[in-house]
This record gives sequence, C-alpha cells and structure tokens, in this order.
Amino acid sequence: MDADVIVVGAGLAGLVAAHELTSRGRRVALVDQENAANLGGQAFWSFGGLFLVDSPEQRRLGIKDSFDLAWSDWQGSARFDRVEDEDSWAVRWARAYVEFAAGEKRSWLDSHGIKLLPTVGWAERGDLTAGGHGNSVPRFHIAWGTGTGVVEPFVRYARQAARDGLLTFHHRHRVDELVIEEGAARGVRGTVLAEDTSPRGVASNRDGIGEFQLTAQAVVVTTGGIGANHDIVRRYWPERLGTPPTEMVTGVPAYVDGRMLDISADAGVRLVNRDRMWHYTEGLQNWDPIWPGHGIRILPGPSSMWFDALGRRLPEPCLPGYDTLSTLKHLRTTEDIAGYDHSWFILTQKIIEKEFALSGSEQNPDITAKDRAGFLKERILGKGAPGPVDAFLRKGADFVTAPDLEQLVGRMNQLTDKPLLDPAVIRRQIEARDLQIANAFSKDAQVQGIRNARRYIGDRLGRVATPHRILDPEAGPLIGVKLHILTRKTLGGIQTDLDSRALGTDGEPIEGLYAAGEVAGFGGGGVHGYNALEGTFLGGCLFSGRAAGRAAARQTG
Repeated sequence: MDADVIVVGAGLAGLVAAHELTSRGRRVALVDQENAANLGGQAFWSFGGLFLVDSPEQRRLGIKDSFDLAWSDWQGSARFDRVEDEDSWAVRWARAYVEFAAGEKRSWLDSHGIKLLPTVGWAERGDLTAGGHGNSVPRFHIAWGTGTGVVEPFVRYARQAARDGLLTFHHRHRVDELVIEEGAARGVRGTVLAEDTSPRGVASNRDGIGEFQLTAQAVVVTTGGIGANHDIVRRYWPERLGTPPTEMVTGVPAYVDGRMLDISADAGVRLVNRDRMWHYTEGLQNWDPIWPGHGIRILPGPSSMWFDALGRRLPEPCLPGYDTLSTLKHLRTTEDIAGYDHSWFILTQKIIEKEFALSGSEQNPDITAKDRAGFLKERILGKGAPGPVDAFLRKGADFVTAPDLEQLVGRMNQLTDKPLLDPAVIRRQIEARDLQIANAFSKDAQVQGIRNARRYIGDRLGRVATPHRILDPEAGPLIGVKLHILTRKTLGGIQTDLDSRALGTDGEPIEGLYAAGEVAGFGGGGVHGYNALEGTFLGGCLFSGRAAGRAAARQTG
C-alpha cells in the first residue's frame, strides 16, 4: 500500500479529512490536479460565512435562536420530497448538521483557532412565510480571515504532517479512475499533469506527461462540484427553474469541473439529486478577473430596487437578500424575460455606501487580513463605499451612475444590445415605492422588510441604510447595476451514510470508499435539499470532511 488512506482533492473537506486521519497516526496520500499554490481549493476564495445557532455572538446582539427554530427553518427551506430514496440519508445529515451548528461547532472552530466577527449577518431572509424558506433570525457568522482564515489551520496541519512523514502531497495528479476490487475501494489511477506555476486560482494546463496508480486501504473523494463547468450546469439544469441562461459568470475557479462525479458513477457509486443546484442572481463581471469568466456576487442589503430586463419591479419574495432560488426561478420561467440573462438593481449612493458587500476573500481585504481597526474604520465609521465596492463602482462594466433617473436609464440601456428600459415606466414604480417611505408603516413588502431589518442592531449599525426616497437628490447620485447569473454550488452528489461512506447503486456502502464536501452534496447526497440557508457550504465541508476522516481512521486502525 502506498498509504493507509488516499484523499482525492486538496480543498477544505479534503484537508479536514486528512487532518483527522494524520492526527490519528494514519498515512495519507493527498492527491490533487492543481499545484501547491491551490491548497484549500475554492474555500480559500470564500467570504468565510458560517451557519451557527444560538451562538454567543447572537446572544450578545439580542438574537434569540434555538435548535428548534433552526431545524424548522432548515426543513422549510430544504423541502425534502424524496425521503424514501434520494433524500433518505440527506434528511439525517441535515438534522445532524443543525445539531452540530447548535452545539459543538462553535467550540470546535475555536479549538482550531478560527475566530468570528462580533457581528452576525442576516442572509437568505426567506420567502416571507413562517414555515417556508429562509432564516428567521441572523445566523451568518463571518470568520476573521474570511475563507482564507478557515482554510489556514488545516493547510498548516497538512504541511506539518508532511514534515512528520504522515502525509504525502501528490500535486498535479489528476484522478481518472477509482479502483474498486471485489467490491472494495483499493486506490486510484490517473494522469500526471505537466508542471504549472500559475498563481492560485488561475486556470492551469491539462497536459498529460505520464500515468500513476496509488493503492490504499481506503479512498476519500472530496473533489468539489460543477460550478466552473457550464456544460454540466446546463445538462442538469432543472425544468422547475426554466431555461438555463445562455451567458453566466463563474463564481469558482476552473478546476471546479465536476469530473469526479461521473468518474465515481462509472465505479458504481450512487449519485442523487443532480438536479439541485445553487446559483446566484446578483453576479457581476469582475473587472480584475483571476479565473475564466470570473464573477463576484453582491451581498446586498434590503433596500435596492430590483427590476427585470424589461424594467418591471420583481415581486416578493424576489427581494435583495431574501430568496435566491425563487428569484432565479422568476427570472428564468417568466416567459417574456426568460430570453434575457440579466436583471437590474437601482439604488442610491447612500444605499451602496451602507449596504453593498462583495463575496470573496480578495474582496474583503480588511477581514481577510484580520485587521480589526481597518474593519471598524471602513465598515462602521467610514464615509463612502468600502474600497472594493468603490472600485467596482468606478471600474466595473456593470455599473452606471447619473444625477437623475432619465440619464440613468439611458446609460443602463447602453449596456444591452437593445434599449429595453422605459424611464417613464421605471419612474412610476420608484415614485410609488417612495411614497411608502413617509411613514413608519407601509403596505410595501420591501419597505416593511427594511424597517424590520433596522430593528436588529447589527443591520442598523452596519448593513441597512436609513430609509429614504430613491429619488431624493440628497441621497444621490443614482446607481444602476446590471446583474448576471453567477454559478456556484452543487446541492446533490454522491450519496453517503452518516459516516460519509459512499453508497453503491444498490444502496449499500462500498467498502473503503468515502466522500465529503460538495461532491457529496455536503453530506448524504444533498443535505440542503432544494435551498441553502447560507453559511452552510464551508460548514458542510468541515462537518462532512471531519466525519469522513474519522470513519476512515476507524476502518484503517
């Protein structure tokens, strides 16, 4: 045997699994098609959001959360409807994960030196029903260091294990086959790729220079999802979400290619829920791209007005920060706009300064650098938009500004092939909304949401602008933002039991084969069901990677 366990994929789930193994004395071969600069995978680039329930941070901010409330929210969001088959393990994973988030997760993160911002964000505010999709309370905890900080301790553990002789890195090794012998996983075969010194995240070559085979008592697959492979995204795009966009921006590096899903299926592994996926509707073309088609997601506060490609205000719950997949469904299934791949925000300078954040470690340098003074100065006390947001405002291809609405709409029309927007139609809708601002009460669902958000001190201080008229000259200039569909996450994948053992087509575990992270739908083949509550992707890699590493260690003990 070349190792006790082979871990395929050096992203967050793979690194966590490797740590669980090497900390128990197991010898690990860590195999990845990218170079050493990409340790940590796509998690390195993330904002670092983590879903926690009844945390000290929540309690200090007056948020009353509980396992019961979180589990109700999760079930309402997931809408598991295949519980006798494809969701049979996903439901059990979901409950175990919410229990983890409400219990051990906070102290476990702390034991690895992962600290959290004192503020708690309110992501996916939901579909405006008590039993439906969404977070009833703020639960989005951001790690100091963003995703980079979450990855860092596990990279450090891996490098130390390599120095100790317990872990061997096999960079630029692309797995093409899982070796299954007599019903048990015994290794991997693949292609050695030519050396490539590209910086982290930059697409690397796929030039084969040789072949390899590694053997072990167990194999853990942690190779991520399909977000960079638009062909696979379109292949499995579900009918319930209408037609896939012709053009999308890409929220993950090129190596998130989905290859290992079909390779696993060829080896007899059961794949489930492949029609479930998570793509954002607030994507921007990155003015300073790292990978092909690099897109950035706006993390919006609740105040921007959202219009479709023809200039009609989106209906609730298609509001900024509320219900991602309902918005995607509306944009892709409404007949007269489904042929367009964009929508629009219209907002004010006052809103962008307070409410716009951008997802990604590189778009949040103060948090990534754990610069507490810089965070306070820029985000709480600062004047103007945060630096990365201001850079997009000045340089981004999707931003236009103007002193009045007619000029703004004219400039928005210049960003499309044909002028689709009528300024008079848009003016009527904005003026109707602005009339709702005069009182502390309103019949407009979005205005109600703004006032509700400002009852929470975290939103009032750093996330939600004081209610004002969009057409108030004192709040200007006006800003228009062209929004694209941004590919991101796979919600289905390899079906696993609670020990992260990969199941075969007969529903029984394949001896010695494990899967964790996004390739396993973050556990069970689809722990999120149809919807994510946010902060659950990184956490899913941590939780399922931990389970896989511990179970593989028991098997090989």
